[in-house]
Amino acid sequence: MTQPTPDPGQVILIDKPLTWTSFDVANKLKYACKFKKIGHAGTLDPLATGLLILCTGKMTKQIDQYQAQEKEYTGTLVLGKTTPSIDLETAVDAEYDTSGITPDAIRDAARQLTGEVTQVPPIYSAIRVNGERLYEKARRGETTEIKSRQVTVSVFEVDTTRFPEVDFRIVCSKGTYIRSLVRDLGLLLDNGAYMSALRRTRIGSFRIDDADSLETFIARCQADRQPQPDQQP
Repeated sequence: MTQPTPDPGQVILIDKPLTWTSFDVANKLKYACKFKKIGHAGTLDPLATGLLILCTGKMTKQIDQYQAQEKEYTGTLVLGKTTPSIDLETAVDAEYDTSGITPDAIRDAARQLTGEVTQVPPIYSAIRVNGERLYEKARRGETTEIKSRQVTVSVFEVDTTRFPEVDFRIVCSKGTYIRSLVRDLGLLLDNGAYMSALRRTRIGSFRIDDADSLETFIARCQADRQPQPDQQP
């Protein structure tokens, strides 16, 4: 009796849609493409889009390796307002006067957040404390002490052309919270800030330009699974 051939697996690059969780994408692919084993290499927030690496079969052993690689993001922050989640998940809870903020001050704040940075993750994050996600506690209005972490920010570029909206590009290490950088930039300016858009454009050598939309990948994998008609001699 012949043994079934083990699934060698594959690495899948998906451009994650807005409002989908990383788990949503993995779950959709699992059932649509009949993958027995699938996992993603690095969570991307529901309100972010961009590159999500997924691994199937034996390639799931490489997930930790991909998660550890450098990441690049582009996005937009808004000065003069804050939200509890530091993004659009929650409503604005405070407003500030931005009239005294100059482009040079914004660039200087970004420089201060470049290099080895100590940051506190957002209360609205997927970190587990005593077995529960922080965002679950936050949504109940509970406060939780969050430990700070050391991260590396290699690049923090800002474009102030659309002030008080500020477009940015960030290159950083594993574990960096972009929302924390946005919050801290606002604090350095004695002001407030929240993130209105975020897109992951690179993980290591994998780039968003090489990713498929979820619909395109599912259509291709389902077509590949269709039985082929017998070839006529």
